[in-house]
Amino acid sequence: MSRTRYIAQAGVIAAVYCTLTLLTMQLLQGLAWGPVQFRVSEAFTVIAMLTPAGVPGLALGSVIANALNPAALWPLAGLDVVFGSLATLLGAVWMRRFARRRAIALAGPVIMNALIVPVYLPIMLAGLGFYTVPFFGVNLEGTWLGMYLFGVAAVGVGEAVVVYAVGWPLLAALERIGITGFIGPKG
Repeated sequence: MSRTRYIAQAGVIAAVYCTLTLLTMQLLQGLAWGPVQFRVSEAFTVIAMLTPAGVPGLALGSVIANALNPAALWPLAGLDVVFGSLATLLGAVWMRRFARRRAIALAGPVIMNALIVPVYLPIMLAGLGFYTVPFFGVNLEGTWLGMYLFGVAAVGVGEAVVVYAVGWPLLAALERIGITGFIGPKG
């Protein structure tokens, strides 16, 4: 693949991922960025299995979307820009590495987001005035370990639902229409 094509693909992927993330944040509000996250845009991370340009494209899209998150307050949003985007980058690298073993590849974004996002999420939520997780009654002012473990479970479950229930069928659909190995039709 030419360098120009690679950069163009990464840019398109970044734009699509960013747009999907911002739409998800607007439509699902607290379910897209709070302690329990169902970011439908995470289903699009499967693109990393189809093209190497997916890795930088997803990472760049995450940086832009996290920087533009209307719910985040700066400088706290910087935590999500750096560490949330790092989780996306590492998840995409994992997906690319294990692309031939689908179930394992799809675990990449789940594991990375579940382990990284809960490290800083309570700080961001407290900065926004959230101290108790609705429906669960989890107090974010408790011990860091308790908050972290709740975050691992909550973010992990939300990510797994989106990546496996929406992302896997999306991957199959993209392959069915001929998008494999690169963005564009077979042949």
